[in-house]
Amino acid sequence: MLRIKKGFILRKMGENYIAVTVGATSKEINGMIRLNETGKFIWEQMKDGIERKDLIREMIERFNGLDEKTAETDLDEFLKSIEVALDN
Repeated sequence: MLRIKKGFILRKMGENYIAVTVGATSKEINGMIRLNETGKFIWEQMKDGIERKDLIREMIERFNGLDEKTAETDLDEFLKSIEVALDN
């Protein structure tokens, strides 16, 4: 199950989105995560938890022309970039 840790909120800043920590999480993690529109979509899918295969399916449905292999690769890269925010 892919899920974002509790204690993160997403805010729009210009054309990008920023995930920042709040509450107790801000004592553990200092900083923010910048997301584009695609990152925001994936983040929101993971907010309440989603199975990897379901997220890949959602990505393929959302982004016209995206194939499964590319979706898997892109998701893996995204997950590495936001590793600190993942609820393992």
